[in-house]
Amino acid sequence: MPKHFRLIVGEWDPWMNMAIDEAVMYARGMGAVPDTVRLYVFSPSAVTIGYFQSLRSTVNIGLAKELGVPVVRRVSGGGAVYHDEFGEVTYSVVLPEDSVPRDFEESFRYLTEAVVRAARKLGLPADYVPLNDVVVEGRKISGQAQARKRGVVLQHGTFMYATNIDLLASLLTPPAAKLAEKGIASIKDRVITASQYLGRVVSKEEVINAFIEAFEEVLDAEPMRGRLTPLELDLAKSLKWKYSSSEWLSLRP
Repeated sequence: MPKHFRLIVGEWDPWMNMAIDEAVMYARGMGAVPDTVRLYVFSPSAVTIGYFQSLRSTVNIGLAKELGVPVVRRVSGGGAVYHDEFGEVTYSVVLPEDSVPRDFEESFRYLTEAVVRAARKLGLPADYVPLNDVVVEGRKISGQAQARKRGVVLQHGTFMYATNIDLLASLLTPPAAKLAEKGIASIKDRVITASQYLGRVVSKEEVINAFIEAFEEVLDAEPMRGRLTPLELDLAKSLKWKYSSSEWLSLRP
């Protein structure tokens, strides 16, 4: 009997997106839902920061407030991300821990292979760089983060197909030392979008289709279009208060 995974595509607000990812984790841990891949957009555009990151040293909070760009802390690790409503697709994949390699880095490599394959389907010479980056000729086009609970792994990540890089560079404030380690002076020199590299407009639909094909190959399973269950929606609604609270955002000021 062929393997399947549930595929959910859509857009939600930033707080709900993060709440849904965590809710799917809990539901999968209970055995209430199948392995799930979600491809989604943040509407409105937003910044997410990793669970362990300091808010003030990561984001230009004043500019974010001035522009009305929400900032949300994730349950996963990793770095800060600007999710452009009109130029970025986020993916999440939720499956049991025993479905991925035991070694932490190898689990990243295994799941991030879908991102690499999706990028290559679009014509990008993409490569995986441990621990959690996908680069095109040395410039980052995607970053990943993981969280694990109740025997379940969640990996989610960004894919920049037409992100406003100028705005990204203004909102995110990586430490100068981190940029120096990579031999660059500005975050604008560190990242690239699919449209920028290919010299043409890459559409959201192209990206989503490439990701669906790539996850089908990597997971060796057929995608089955689905939707969130009432259980997941109830869980997500109950978790949304956390992601929209100042206490959670300022967990590490």
